[in-house]
Amino acid sequence: MTRKLSPKRPPLTLKTHPGLPEMPTEVRPKAEGDPQQTPAQWALVAYAGAALGRVFPLSTGQVLVGRAPEAGVTLLDGEVSRHHARLHVEEGRVQVEDLDSTNGTRVNGEPAQGRVDLLAGDRIAIGGHVLKLVYLDPLERAFHETLLDLSTKDPLTGLANRGSILGELQNRFGLSLRYSRPISVVVCDLDHFKQVNDTHGHGAGDFVLRAFGERLLATLREADLAGRIGGEEFLMILPETDLTGARPFAERLRRAIAATAVQLPTEDLSITCSLGIAERIAGDSDAGQLLARADAALYRAKAAGRDQVCEG
Repeated sequence: MTRKLSPKRPPLTLKTHPGLPEMPTEVRPKAEGDPQQTPAQWALVAYAGAALGRVFPLSTGQVLVGRAPEAGVTLLDGEVSRHHARLHVEEGRVQVEDLDSTNGTRVNGEPAQGRVDLLAGDRIAIGGHVLKLVYLDPLERAFHETLLDLSTKDPLTGLANRGSILGELQNRFGLSLRYSRPISVVVCDLDHFKQVNDTHGHGAGDFVLRAFGERLLATLREADLAGRIGGEEFLMILPETDLTGARPFAERLRRAIAATAVQLPTEDLSITCSLGIAERIAGDSDAGQLLARADAALYRAKAAGRDQVCEG
């Protein structure tokens, strides 16, 4: 399985699969201000799995692949080991080696044994993920990242869209269940939002939603995720967090929303929100049960007078 590469590659070409033409890394002189002056870079693009569409730029040196937070390529999948594989990245050469992972690493369908030399276009299978090795210039990388944003982000708030955040919930819940780790969710609804639209117009409603998204992003911790799941309803996923950690987070967000009015073009508008929180319990067999308890808690918060947090 191990491929042998020549010790030195031609300085201005990138080797692809046999039978394909050489890929020049520099095809013309670079003019001043040319956006492609930044050199091309090795990267992995996810073609299958929960990270579908994501681009992982590879820095020169050793890059850890796995579930561990310190991994340079983090893949959250129950079939991925914490320290699953390691990439060895040089300017003209990339190798992958399996780190005695539970489910192994495959290159183009074959098990990786020892260090395996990779060519541009090779596919690495790790758990439920398939990663393709590519050599991207800045414009190509921006193109891939723009496509990912269009498919996964809510265009108004910049948060994850409904499909993306619910997919993340399923994945994170599965990891929590498999490894007996805590996870909590927060469901948030803006109070009297229909009245904002009816009184001030949908443009004002858009201002409010964007302002909420900005304040939510400022409240999130590094590992937290957030998305818009309805018109004025939002979901936050808090990995490695039980109710004792979820409630302070929800209270901080509630206070942040109520503390500062949203500045509309014509006036300032005070906004509040109601929140329901829940953590995974032993009886939860799927993410829907966890989400349903948080949703029920949200409606209790609204029934009790709004602008408060209730636990599910």
